[in-house]
Amino acid sequence: MFKVTPGGALTTLYRFCAQSNCVDGRSPQAALIQDTNGNLYGTTTYGGTSSACSDGCGTVFSLSVGLGPFVEMEPTSARVGSSIRILGTNLVGATGVTFNGTPAAFIVESGSFIEATVPAGATTGTVQVVTPSRTLSSNVPFRVGP
Repeated sequence: MFKVTPGGALTTLYRFCAQSNCVDGRSPQAALIQDTNGNLYGTTTYGGTSSACSDGCGTVFSLSVGLGPFVEMEPTSARVGSSIRILGTNLVGATGVTFNGTPAAFIVESGSFIEATVPAGATTGTVQVVTPSRTLSSNVPFRVGP
């Protein structure tokens, strides 16, 4: 795994094992996925600790590069009065939800799920959730549609 700066500087973050039977995995597959906790997750085809496969059955791995937590909406656009789902991490105890600064009615369903109503007066922009420990912002703008 590596990162490249906008200026083109390459930094190797992690080098997977190239031999058979590597506990940490070999041959990463597919793109990394970012969780709302900020960590990146991925898989490898080979390696791991399973004895059921001749070269392991692969691994699931995580990488933290200092990205902060965020919230994600489903869907990312809706009309005023519509109910949307807000996904995140550690949402229990949330005290506020806003759509581009406009307060919204919401119900905390679980630690990773809030149901909110797009409020009258909301405009396209950032959705924010205030929790006891921080304010989480959406990773993409929410679009208020007709």
